[in-house]
Amino acid sequence: MERRLNSELQNVPLLVGGVTDRGVVAACSYETRGYGIHSGMPMKMAKELCPEARVIKGNAGTYSKFSDEVTGIIQEAVPVFEKSSIDEFYADLSGMDRFFGCYKYASELRQKIIKETGLPISFGLSVNKVVSKVATNEAKPNNQLKIDFGYEKPFLAPLSVKKIPMVGDKTYQTLRNLGIRQVKTIQKMPVDVMQRVLGVNGKVIWKRANGIDNTPVVPFCDRKSISNERTFDRDTIDVVKLRGILMAMAENLAYQLRRGNKLTACIAVKIRYSDFNTYSKQKRIPYTSADHILIPKILDLFDSLYNKRMLVRLVGIRFSHLVSGNYQINLFDDTEEALNLYHAMDKVRDRFGDRAVVRASAMGARTIGRMHNPFNGQPPIVLAHRKQ
Repeated sequence: MERRLNSELQNVPLLVGGVTDRGVVAACSYETRGYGIHSGMPMKMAKELCPEARVIKGNAGTYSKFSDEVTGIIQEAVPVFEKSSIDEFYADLSGMDRFFGCYKYASELRQKIIKETGLPISFGLSVNKVVSKVATNEAKPNNQLKIDFGYEKPFLAPLSVKKIPMVGDKTYQTLRNLGIRQVKTIQKMPVDVMQRVLGVNGKVIWKRANGIDNTPVVPFCDRKSISNERTFDRDTIDVVKLRGILMAMAENLAYQLRRGNKLTACIAVKIRYSDFNTYSKQKRIPYTSADHILIPKILDLFDSLYNKRMLVRLVGIRFSHLVSGNYQINLFDDTEEALNLYHAMDKVRDRFGDRAVVRASAMGARTIGRMHNPFNGQPPIVLAHRKQ
C-alpha cells in the first residue's frame, strides 16, 4: 500500500510500524525478509538487522480505505467470504467449479483486484483454509498457487514446520529441540506423541501438518470484547497523565459501544511496569455503555491496581461480556440533560470523527481513537503499537 502511494519506495527495504525503538514491525517488505525480519518484531531489532531500511509509521485510516476497496470487489464476486484481517480473506468457492472452474475464476478475480486497486495480490487455492493460507504465503509476492485435492500432504511435507499456522517462535523452538524441522517429520509421527509434547495444540498442529482442516468460512465476525492500550515512548510515573489516558480510552470505547448498540458487563484495566511485569484486574458491573458509569469504575480499578509506584510502560482497558442493547435510564441518577448530551456528542462524533468531542481531562491523549466501527462484522485492524 505504501508503495502505491509513493513510487520512490519501490525495491527499497521497507518497515511499517512504530517509528520509535519501542514500536513493533506491523509489516515489512520482502527485501527485509532475508535479514530475518518479520512482523511483530521489535522495531529496534529490525533496524539493527537492516540499518538501510526505510521506516514508515503507517496510517490505519489509509489501510482501511484500501482494504474496503478490496472487500467490495470480493463481496460482489464470491458467494461466501471471510475477512480474517485487514489484508487477508478466505473465499468459499464450493460448487462454482461446475460453472466457471474455481482456479480460473479465482485468477480472474485476482487480476480484477490488481487492475482496480493497483495492489499486489496473492492467493492459494485448495480444499481447506489452512492449506490455502500456507499456499498463499508460498505464492507471495504477487502470485498464485493451486494445490489439487489429494496433494495437500506432499505440498506441505518439505516445508519448514514454522510455516504451519499456529506455530510461533516458542513452539518452533520446542519442535527444533526434538529434531523436527520439516513438516514431513510431523506427518510421520503418531498424533498422541505430538499431543504429549504440546498438549491440545499438538493435536491441532498434527492435523494441520497433514492438511486436515474442517474449519468453515465464517462470513461474520461477532466481537466478544473491545479494548485499547498504549505503550509509552518513555516510562512514566505521572498519575495525572495515566488517569487522563484511561479516561480517554474509556470515553472512546463507551462511544464505540453506543455506536454498535452494545452494552458491557465486565471491565478490566492492565498495567505493565518498566520491569515488564504486567498486572490486570477486572470487575463485573451492571450492563451499561455510559461514560459517567464506566469512567469512575475504570479509575477505581486503576487506583486499586497501581500500587507499586514504579515507572509505567503500558496501560490498557478492555470491555467484555458484550450484548446487544441500548443504555437503560437510571431513574435515580440520570437526568434528561445528561442523556441529551450523550446523544448530541455522539452525533458530532458520527459526523466528524470519534475525537471531535472529548473531555478536557482527556485532551492530552491525542492518539486515542478508532477509524472504524468495531461492530461492523469485520475483524479488528492490527497495526503496530501506537504511542503517546
